[in-house]
Amino acid sequence: MRIRKAIVTLLIFLAAWPGYALEPEQILIIANSDVAASVRIARYYCTKRKVPADNILALPLGTGLSDTIIRDDYEKQLAEPIRKKLSSPEFAGKIRCLLTTYGVPIKVGPRGILKGAESELRQLKIFAEQEKNKIEQLEPDGSAKSAEQKKTSSAKLAQLQSRIDHIVGKETDASVDSESSMVLFGPSTLRQDSVQASSEQAYELYRWQLNELKSSVPYWNFKTLMVCRLDGPDEKIARGLVDKAIAAEKTGLKGIAYIDSRGIRNKRDDLSAYFDQSLRNLAVLTRLRTELPVREERTEKLFEPGACPRTAIYCGWYSLKKYIDAFDFADGAIGYHISSLEAVDIRDPNSSQWCPAMLADGITATLGAVAEPYLRSFPEPAAFFTELFKGRCLVEAYYRTKPFNSWQLVLIGDPLYRPFKKP
Repeated sequence: MRIRKAIVTLLIFLAAWPGYALEPEQILIIANSDVAASVRIARYYCTKRKVPADNILALPLGTGLSDTIIRDDYEKQLAEPIRKKLSSPEFAGKIRCLLTTYGVPIKVGPRGILKGAESELRQLKIFAEQEKNKIEQLEPDGSAKSAEQKKTSSAKLAQLQSRIDHIVGKETDASVDSESSMVLFGPSTLRQDSVQASSEQAYELYRWQLNELKSSVPYWNFKTLMVCRLDGPDEKIARGLVDKAIAAEKTGLKGIAYIDSRGIRNKRDDLSAYFDQSLRNLAVLTRLRTELPVREERTEKLFEPGACPRTAIYCGWYSLKKYIDAFDFADGAIGYHISSLEAVDIRDPNSSQWCPAMLADGITATLGAVAEPYLRSFPEPAAFFTELFKGRCLVEAYYRTKPFNSWQLVLIGDPLYRPFKKP
């Protein structure tokens, strides 16, 4: 009986625990106090979603709609004020999600050279030049010995270059939102001799960090923050993301699901084949888990212009920075295009990138990359949409399926949006 009572008590606790499903009071809204539209959107969201007005953190981030903030300014003007706010008595342990708004920078620049590693960098460059010379001097005589020597030197050169890239800060830029997921881990490591990524108070700033919220049930990790963004080519579009989400929740998401795979098969251990199969799996799951009709494109072709009326769901690839105007998006439509650089210019109304173009066309929620992210960084399509089919909100579905933080992706939409409220 005691065991049974303990289990029942635990289940009641989990069902009632606010960390299990995101609540409005658990969202901290980040606005740019120097841009009136940014503050208006923050207040509008509070009104529409019943977020307490005290949950707005308005920071002076510049009067221009700057897309990029340099690394030092990000730490001083964004990360540190957020940490200070979240450590205050009234907010400590209560915020699970950050919501950035139109006017807040989208990208954060690289960190630069590691302090204290200048001497090592000079030595590494000398060694790298020596290995390059060895490769150039090898006679292409076709002998096994020559081939082996070239292979050895090439491997050494690759190792040296990898360490050089690490020291100089190559691939240490990120989306502001993805970097902000890590603010509670403390300032990122910028010194050669400082605490490394295993520290409780810091993480190493190089490429990406594993997303510790991925697949966790419930969210036991209190440091990693979920981050979403209300943004787009103009203020009206950014505000409209909230209105369309609420409208779709009242009636349930209606329309047609369009899934665009490429017919990639029979490639063992090939990530492209894996993602392509996930798109086909998504089509099956959508038929099983929802009442939405499904239309598929299973060849290298994309959906033709005007071919996708009443689009409720879209997921597909691969047309790099070249949006195909195939869609008539329904209110509440959600989707993304798996491609490398589709969120670089979110606020450009004339951009041919998929994120700004879909936002201008009326999509309610999407995601994309602000720089080269590599395929493995995208949420796997079938997994991401399955989380939505279960009744989870947008930002929860995203953080349960995205592999990395401190990296390149950005999620655009209302974080509380639940397109399938009844799983």
